[in-house]
Amino acid sequence: MQPAKIDLLIYCRWIIPIIPEDKVWENCALAVEGEKIIGIFPQAEAAKRFAPLNTEHLDNHILMPGLVNAHGHAAMSLLRGYADDLPLMPWLHDHIWPAESRFVDDSFVRDGTNLSMAEMIKSGTTCFADMYFFHETIVEEVRAAGMRCQVGFTVLDFPTAYAKNADDYIHKGLALYDRYANQPLIKVACAPHSPYSVSDPAMRIIATYANELDMAVHIHCHETTEEITESIANYDCRPLERLKNLGLLLPQTQLVHMTQVVGDDIVLVQAHNCHVVHCPESNLKLASGFCPVGKMIDAGINVAIGTDGAASNNDLDLFGELKTAALLAKAVANDASTLNAHAALRMATINGAKALGWDSEIGSLEVGKSADMIAIDTSSIAQQPLYNIASQLVYTNVGHRVTHSWVAAKPLLINGELRTLNEQNVIQTAQQWRNRIAD
Repeated sequence: MQPAKIDLLIYCRWIIPIIPEDKVWENCALAVEGEKIIGIFPQAEAAKRFAPLNTEHLDNHILMPGLVNAHGHAAMSLLRGYADDLPLMPWLHDHIWPAESRFVDDSFVRDGTNLSMAEMIKSGTTCFADMYFFHETIVEEVRAAGMRCQVGFTVLDFPTAYAKNADDYIHKGLALYDRYANQPLIKVACAPHSPYSVSDPAMRIIATYANELDMAVHIHCHETTEEITESIANYDCRPLERLKNLGLLLPQTQLVHMTQVVGDDIVLVQAHNCHVVHCPESNLKLASGFCPVGKMIDAGINVAIGTDGAASNNDLDLFGELKTAALLAKAVANDASTLNAHAALRMATINGAKALGWDSEIGSLEVGKSADMIAIDTSSIAQQPLYNIASQLVYTNVGHRVTHSWVAAKPLLINGELRTLNEQNVIQTAQQWRNRIAD
């Protein structure tokens, strides 16, 4: 029997498929035909079975699904370090929003998005959820780079350089949805900024379209104590209760941050099958509070993970975020077994895919799924000795050890070199923006 011709065969020391859960396979090979995974086999069997057009031998590597960064503001990477060591509201009102009003335009969004994508690809992210302005520009750059992205069109009550009021944001967002609804690597979501920055009438309009179009709703929620206090004073209820009353707690709703949570909040999220996106490092840096990840997972809530923007993090390394999430979850629960390494990896892969409505296509290395994959080199001194592969990924800062990345089998990173973005051009452009903004 002649070996079957396929497009790609990757020989790897270890494979973490994510599904089935808690498994690590050693000395196997993953086969790809077209954009899809067609199987994982022992290496000797794969060598006899296939005649690949392309072969990768990754003898010291872990192969796993690409990471899903379920919340961020990519263009804001150009404001990395611009306003640090401040609580959320002064950070936003006194620094970030004024800077954005001066500088944000198509070119800012284009260059900031490329800077973020370059950083994310080099540290293992293949799919991300974005929430910003000039969405058409974001989509164009994402498609050129070959990443997978949920593009959330921001809605606010007040004007920005992109739109004049909530109706204008929604109108432009729906046009974006109509234009890109059938793009395989793009999803369009409605992203009302937060309960405190969007009025009831606008929220009701968003709820209508979200239901009619089965469109995801991506929203900052329960991020600070001030948000809770103001909501009770202005609406006589907590923000989650208000969202429920407005029809915005849906199975496709993605609640970002959720650091100010009581038992009734968890019951609401659970009852409406919403998703939670945990952003531990941004929450810590802004002193916003602690998300009770362990309690949410115990309640059956799908918890994904995001970096937030580089302006409040200040990096987009999702492996670093995983380490912080795992450590913080243990401290908050006062239980060292909370959020073990495999559970943490699920947050950044299949859980993120599920939150974005992509779990039938990505998030695990299963037959029939898209070949969205990354490889991590384990040969460095900081990864020795290797007892527990999942533990090494979560606890030993491996983001800089990512060497390969594919989305739908298209190579984005090979041997540490970006294939779809020019790294030096990205760096030089970022430095030019720094000089302009600093002046």
